[in-house]
Amino acid sequence: MAEELALTGEPPAAQETPERRGIDWWGELRGMFWLIVAVLGFHSFIAKPFYIPSESMLPGLEVGDRLVVSKYAYGWSFVSPTIPNPVAIFNSLVLHKPEDSWSVELPFIKGRLWGKLPERGDVVIVTPPGQSSDYIKRVIGLPGDTLEVRGGVVILNGKPIARGAMHYRDLPVDGNATCDPLQYPGARVTLAGGTTVCRLPIVTETLPNGRRYDTVDLEPDSPGDYYHAGNPITIPAGHVFLMGDNRDRSADSRFALGGYEKGLGGPVPWENLGGRAEFITFSVDGSASLNPLSWWHSLRSGRAGTSLHPEQAQ
Repeated sequence: MAEELALTGEPPAAQETPERRGIDWWGELRGMFWLIVAVLGFHSFIAKPFYIPSESMLPGLEVGDRLVVSKYAYGWSFVSPTIPNPVAIFNSLVLHKPEDSWSVELPFIKGRLWGKLPERGDVVIVTPPGQSSDYIKRVIGLPGDTLEVRGGVVILNGKPIARGAMHYRDLPVDGNATCDPLQYPGARVTLAGGTTVCRLPIVTETLPNGRRYDTVDLEPDSPGDYYHAGNPITIPAGHVFLMGDNRDRSADSRFALGGYEKGLGGPVPWENLGGRAEFITFSVDGSASLNPLSWWHSLRSGRAGTSLHPEQAQ
């Protein structure tokens, strides 16, 4: 120190302490805003997740399945954008009031941007006209088709859709797939090893374009087994006819819109299609709790990655 004073004649400069800066709240909010915009943009125009809440698409889709839905498959319409509804979110999370959707529903706008019709057999997400909840169904009829249902057999353009012989499939029973005896009387079966399954009667349908899929045929004469029998409808331009694969447990185009039947009210405008179901990402059996250790064990094996595009008959 003495030598340094002697050479310079001045004491050494004190080191500056770095100035502490507060949190840039505006920058944080701006970053969060753009992140939300990016997520909503992807959700609105590219793809979104979808949760299966009902059994209307058994046997292919079970309650607890999580899917990816492509939003661009048929172009975009008024149902495509995802716009959060703060009131619905508050009512659901804080007031615990049931809400059909957390999104703002736009008024009907005719047409689609870069739109194209789905193919017969596609599994699609649809918003019933004038409503906000999403359904998942299969495309059966296209514009210009004539359609009726007689004795559970779909007659398309005057010809019955090809149906294979009835056979049975055993589906595991768990917390999400309970095989309710009121809905599926006599279907619960206990196997030799003690495992309980839901044994469902299956009929494979093959559409005129060769695409095939399995349906559940529970009852010989349920209300949906007769739709305009002997007096087929003609599907209007710009509309599609949708049905669930669990034919006797599906509210679809065969049933009145809303009300007790909670159907789609006949052919649905193609503008109400929200996208095409592509594949299952994962599936849960309903056994998970708040304990994170239970989450892994609640996953159903063998369902992740399952394609939702129907098979093509050879």
